[in-house]
Order: sequence, then C-alpha cells, then structure tokens
Amino acid sequence: MMLTLFLQSTSFVDSEPVSSALDLVAAVLLIVSALLTFAAAVGLLRFPDALARLHAATKPQILGLILLVVALALSVRSWAVLLLLIPVVVFQLLTAPIAAHMVGRAGYRTGEFDPDTLIADELEPDVDEAGRIDLPGGSFDDEPGTAKGTRAGP
Repeated sequence: MMLTLFLQSTSFVDSEPVSSALDLVAAVLLIVSALLTFAAAVGLLRFPDALARLHAATKPQILGLILLVVALALSVRSWAVLLLLIPVVVFQLLTAPIAAHMVGRAGYRTGEFDPDTLIADELEPDVDEAGRIDLPGGSFDDEPGTAKGTRAGP
C-alpha cells in the first residue's frame, strides 16, 4: 500500500512541466556552482597571503560543491544517487573548515601573512607563550637549550 502511494507520487515529478522546471533549476544551480568555483580559483591566485586565500579556498568552493550536488540530484531524480551524494557533502562540510584552520595556523606560524590586514591578532600571545623555553616543547630549534622564543615572520 505504501509502495503504491510512493510510486504514484513520483508520477507527478515525471510529468512534462515539472520535469522541465526541475531541469531548468538544475541548470541554473550548475551555472551558479561553476561561477562560485571559478571565483574560488581566481581568489586563490589573486589574494595576497595565505590567510586571505583560505576564504577563497573554502567558502565559495564548499557552497559551489553543495549547489553542484543539488543540481545533480535534481537532474537524475533518483533516491540512490541522493543517498550517495549526501556523504560527499557531509564529508566536505566536516573536513574543509578543519583543513582551513590548520593551514591558517601553519601560515601564521611561518609568517606567510600580512600583519597589517589583521584587525585583531588573537593568536600572537598563544604563539609567544608556546615559544617559551621553560615550557615543554618550547624550543623552535632542533638543538636543546638554544630556543629563540620568537616566531618566524616579518
């Protein structure tokens, strides 16, 4: 009984006007997704430092991927495809912010950023504290007892 109702409900989606509208929405989402991905690529090339490039690498790229997945799901109209695409989006939503955070911290510690563009530098006291000699792992050099206690950078 439930399967019959479900199969009858999908016949509405297969009708010509609804099918054409879903194809049009999928095409628009695909174009917007391509534009966001292109904007992310241009941002990676044009932004001056690592911290600014992180915004281009994560924010529009993830939104572009989500729009691409929705466009694909609307185009194919299959539950199996949708169930395969959901983990892709979830995995990207979980890993992209963490990767961007780690790249940002590494870029900060190596000095690959413009300090004049920062509004507030909340990481500097933590990095300076981590570089103290009396803390475990406080040495930035390979030889023990020769820690500088300062971070690299301009």
